[in-house]
Amino acid sequence: MSRIGRKSIPVPANVKVAVKPGEVAVSGPLGTLTTKLKPEVRVSHDEAKKEIAVSLAPGVTAESRLARALWGTTRALIASNIKGVTAGYSKEMEVVGVGWTAAVQGANLKMTLGFANSIVMPIPKGLKVNVEKQIVKVEGPDKQMVGHFAAEMRSHRKPEPYNGKGVKYRQEVIKRKSGKAFGTA
Repeated sequence: MSRIGRKSIPVPANVKVAVKPGEVAVSGPLGTLTTKLKPEVRVSHDEAKKEIAVSLAPGVTAESRLARALWGTTRALIASNIKGVTAGYSKEMEVVGVGWTAAVQGANLKMTLGFANSIVMPIPKGLKVNVEKQIVKVEGPDKQMVGHFAAEMRSHRKPEPYNGKGVKYRQEVIKRKSGKAFGTA
């Protein structure tokens, strides 16, 4: 049995859930998100108790490793969608380097990271990007989209261990290395 999958998902009052064949749609104050369902998993919504239950489909045994994995994963995805449409997700990125900047220009994020040309990243629909000095805050209801956009930003110039320059997560700690040792007396 899946320990995560067995837990029911509480549904807040301001969230609407629509269970359709093959997908679950969750809508709330911050938007609407859908989760595709695998045939090994069944989802039921109890409006009286205000909770969602995820279980294995009829004919699928709990001995199947894939079925147990899909059971827990489906429950976790639906729970993160409910949190996303109510509270949302955010990541804070920090641009570290002399003269390195980030700015929002229309529907694009423009970063100057020490290359000959600036890097222009289109901001996906559903995300909000705010820039204050060297801090870039990415917000949105979809956890995967927020994390992917932040990881893509970081991939353009990963932080390096000698000077600490680069694009990094705000809470990320960069292990610093000492440079070459000059002169031996």
